[in-house]
Amino acid sequence: MASMMELRVGFIGLGNVGSQLAGNLQRHGVDLTVRDLDAARVDAFVARGAKCAASPRELAAAVDVVITCLPSPAACAEVMEAPDGVLAGLARGKVWLEMSTTDAAEVRRLAALAEQRGASALDCPVSGGCHRAATGNISIFAGGERAAFERVLPLLALLGQRILHTGPVGSASQLKVLTNYLATVHLAALAEALTVAAAAGLDLATTYEAIRISSGNSFVHETESQVILNGSRDINFTMDLVIKDVGLFERLARAHRVPLELSPLVLDIFREGARRYGTRELSPNIIRRLEEACGVRVLAPGFPAYMVDEEPKVAGYEIVPRGARA
Repeated sequence: MASMMELRVGFIGLGNVGSQLAGNLQRHGVDLTVRDLDAARVDAFVARGAKCAASPRELAAAVDVVITCLPSPAACAEVMEAPDGVLAGLARGKVWLEMSTTDAAEVRRLAALAEQRGASALDCPVSGGCHRAATGNISIFAGGERAAFERVLPLLALLGQRILHTGPVGSASQLKVLTNYLATVHLAALAEALTVAAAAGLDLATTYEAIRISSGNSFVHETESQVILNGSRDINFTMDLVIKDVGLFERLARAHRVPLELSPLVLDIFREGARRYGTRELSPNIIRRLEEACGVRVLAPGFPAYMVDEEPKVAGYEIVPRGARA
C-alpha cells in the first residue's frame, strides 16, 4: 500500500463521528474524497481541500481505501450494493473499512462481496465518543485478515489511539455492540443514582466526585454525567441509536441462546424514553423520566455543556491481548 501521503482515501458518511474521523485524515494531509447526503457537510470539507464524488461508485474507483461510517446496517447495504454503490467501484488491491456500528452477519456478507472483487475488507468500529474522535484519540476495533490489518494500521493510527485487532471480519462489530450495551447500562444506572442523590438532598458536584474516585466510576460517568449535570445532555448520541445498538446486542445474544435479564429492561427504558421525548432526543436525557417522576432537576454548576478531549493526539498503537503476540 502507498505511504500515508500518497494514499487516496474515500470517506462516506460525515455525521457526528464520521465528520470527526474524516477531519483527522484531512488535518494529516491525506488525499481525501468525501461523500454524504448532506451537501453542506461535503462542501465544508471541499472548502478545506478535499475532493467530492458524484456517487459511491465514483468514489471507490478513485481511491485506495474506502471508509464507510453510516447510521444503520440498511444504510450501509444501500451505499455498498446500489448499482452506483461502492462494490461497483472496488477492484483488486483496494480496501473497504466499515467503521459503522453494525450487525456482524451483515458486515460479513458485504465483506464477502468486496472480496469477490479482489478487495480486502475489515470492520473497524470506534469507541470513545465524538470528542475523542475529534482529536484522533478514539479506540478502534479492527476485524479482518491479519495481513489486511497490518496494511491499514498506519491509517488507523491517524484515526485513533488504541487499536485492537479482534480476529476475523465481524468480530469487531460483535465487540462494539457488546461495549455499547455496557455503556447503556452504565447510563441507565447513573440516571438512577444521580436522581436518588438529588432527591436525598446531596450536593451533586460532591456526588459526581464521590462516584469518580470510587469503585462505581466508569467512562460513561466521567463523560455523560458531566453533560447531565450541566443540563445540555449533549453527548452527540440519540435514543434511536441506543435502541439500535442494544437491539444488535440482543440479536447477538439470541443467536447464541444466551438468556438476558438486564438488557430487555434497559431496552424498555429507552423505548419509553423515545416515545416520550422523541427518537432523536439526546440519550443522556433518559434521566428526564426520573426527574419528572420525582419532581427534581439533576443539575449542578461548573460542568461543561459538551465534552472536549484535552489529551494531545497520541500516535496510534496496537493493543496486544494477553498471551498473544503482535
